[in-house]
Amino acid sequence: MNAEVKWIEGLSFLGQSQSGHSIVMDGNGGEKAPSPMEMVLMAAGGCSSVDVVDGLKSANQEVTACVAKLSSERRETAPKLFTYINIHFEVTGNNLDSTIVEKVTADSLQKYCSVCLMLGEGVKMTHSWEIVSA
Repeated sequence: MNAEVKWIEGLSFLGQSQSGHSIVMDGNGGEKAPSPMEMVLMAAGGCSSVDVVDGLKSANQEVTACVAKLSSERRETAPKLFTYINIHFEVTGNNLDSTIVEKVTADSLQKYCSVCLMLGEGVKMTHSWEIVSA
């Protein structure tokens, strides 16, 4: 996998993926676009959500929505690394089995999500979940 990041102006940068997609990043704390650290946080939520939805579908669960709400803490001094990240999954569906929801959310962070596993080497990663009524 390859990517390229080009400086646009000020502290704005254009990231271009190998698959041909582009995204603007802002080094001014998210003034004009997501900051690189916000992108990392969103990547963790996106990667783990793929695992949760796929896991529920594979278990024949009728999932209709999944929202990952991420909260984090960072060091106050540079480098301002993440020290803690929690992903709270709000899962909606028909007759969802709470045991299966619990398992797929845990398995994502502990076994499958590449981003979370990579971050978990230096960040305390936790998760929580709830089944939301449709």
